[in-house]
Amino acid sequence: MDERNIAEELHLLAGRARPVHPRAYVDRALARSARRRRTSWSVAGLVAACLVGTVIASPLAGLPGLGGRDAAAELIRLPASTSEQARMIRDCMPEGGPVHGMDPGRRLPEQGRIEDFRVLARFTDGEGSTALLGSTAGFVFCTPVPKGELGEPAVFTYWGHKAPGGLAAGLTGDLTVDAYVVQTDERAIRSEKPRSGYFRVVAGRVGPGVRRVAIEWSPGRQADAVVANGFFVGRVPATHRSDPRSRLDALGKPLEVIDTPPVTVTAYDEAGETAGRVPDVTYLWTGQDRG
Repeated sequence: MDERNIAEELHLLAGRARPVHPRAYVDRALARSARRRRTSWSVAGLVAACLVGTVIASPLAGLPGLGGRDAAAELIRLPASTSEQARMIRDCMPEGGPVHGMDPGRRLPEQGRIEDFRVLARFTDGEGSTALLGSTAGFVFCTPVPKGELGEPAVFTYWGHKAPGGLAAGLTGDLTVDAYVVQTDERAIRSEKPRSGYFRVVAGRVGPGVRRVAIEWSPGRQADAVVANGFFVGRVPATHRSDPRSRLDALGKPLEVIDTPPVTVTAYDEAGETAGRVPDVTYLWTGQDRG
């Protein structure tokens, strides 16, 4: 049995049931099942020892699409945290760092501590917000919820989608799409006028010349992401559709799933010229797989 199989067996054994919103339970179970099939597991990890304002050398030499820049001189800096951001990071990772995807109460120390993470970019709308939190090794998403409510677990992904990660891992020129996921915002579900509470979220990294990132969420539906610190994140409310496999829910009714069509991401420079474009980004994006 290889390392991947061992990790997957441990992953399944560690599952722990938690009471959730009924539709959230179905959607999260489906998403995590897909994630188990499509994510590369690694037992060995890298603990990112990053202090406020840490500067690291970026080994970008030889990567395609970097426009002949002097890669050896390139520096990447994680932003310093404000007191409000530090509090958000603590609230989003109450276990002290990233956790197991199927067991939010189980912390994975090899994937870092809360002290290693910074708020890289944060998208806020009328329903709430979703932030991209990152360390030098990888990232998690944070969709804050009121204290005591059920929140999204801080599930970690390595930059480049492979351990040990690193801010230079997997770069594709001036625009790198690192994730296309769904986040649950309990504020919307539990508001006086309940909405679905689900948001499609796309995030990644951009070059220093990028000033704007636009995401085409579906044909004719485009919105700008928030760009900050060399990173971007955007989100839109998600809708539901009938399960394409015609499955039934626990009550025998036709199952509905979150609609997650492919998106196209385009980066623009200061002059409004296209600096990079990634078409047909699929849900649970791995940066390598278009299937």
